[in-house]
Amino acid sequence: MLAIVIPLALALLGLAFALAFARLLRGPGLPDRIVALDTLNINAIALILVAGIWLRSGLFFEIALLIAVMGFVGTVALTKYLQRGDIIELK
Repeated sequence: MLAIVIPLALALLGLAFALAFARLLRGPGLPDRIVALDTLNINAIALILVAGIWLRSGLFFEIALLIAVMGFVGTVALTKYLQRGDIIELK
């Protein structure tokens, strides 16, 4: 069963990755591009997790966790910059 489902999941996640990348390139505004970049991050994490399940390796899960943390920090930084024009408030 997993021999069928995992390649199908990889293919569908690859399609989702390609569509999100197209939105990143084409997006009409900066907020749309930030959302597309966050979606790319989530799709990349899902691809890494499915590949880890397929290869039966725990290392992929640690890599996915690191990418998730860095993606979250990057998204927050980009949205703060978009809202205020700076990332760090110095008072």
